[in-house]
Amino acid sequence: MLVIRRRAGEALVIGDDIEIEILETAGSSVKLGIRAPKSIPVARKEIHVVGRQNQAAAGTISPLAVENLLDQLKSPSLRPISAL
Repeated sequence: MLVIRRRAGEALVIGDDIEIEILETAGSSVKLGIRAPKSIPVARKEIHVVGRQNQAAAGTISPLAVENLLDQLKSPSLRPISAL
């Protein structure tokens, strides 16, 4: 991991078309400004990780499991709440 020290108002460049500027520092937090092409996704890491987990979970459902769930939902034993 490359570690670079920057102050508010300073920036760093990644490649030819990504720029990260330090906008503000306060205590233990840093406010960043990121300039990147729209074709490059930029997201906080925790959002990125959750997205990957959701994609992985969605990919593990078999067509048979979906069919079984649909059959259960169509079951006459399931009555709408308004009918209770």
